[in-house]
Amino acid sequence: QVQLVESGGGLVQAGGSLRLSCAASGRTFSRYAMGWFRQAPGKERKFVAAISWDIGYTSYVDSVKGRFTISRDNAKNTVYLQMNSLKPEDTAVYYCAADRVYTGTNSGDWDYWGQGTQVTVSS
Repeated sequence: QVQLVESGGGLVQAGGSLRLSCAASGRTFSRYAMGWFRQAPGKERKFVAAISWDIGYTSYVDSVKGRFTISRDNAKNTVYLQMNSLKPEDTAVYYCAADRVYTGTNSGDWDYWGQGTQVTVSS
């Protein structure tokens, strides 16, 4: 079992930055792929970024490439999402997820989820 708790969301102006954190419990955190998804009001939950357990692989949705960076610290059981040059369309609830075997960007394939943190970008 893995429990995930996100933090770091908030209100920011367009062009600003935020760093989301996701603290995980469980001894096997370092063996899980970790990801971030987001869900805007009235829309489906969508993939944002993922990182492999050994930090050897990262993946991003095209709309955030060059602006967002996913990273993890296995010693601290924490995964991060650094978000720069934020745009109003980035506004959403951001969810942290863990996957025992990285299977891709379909949210239905991920094993564990956090409760989400709201990110609001004003224009």
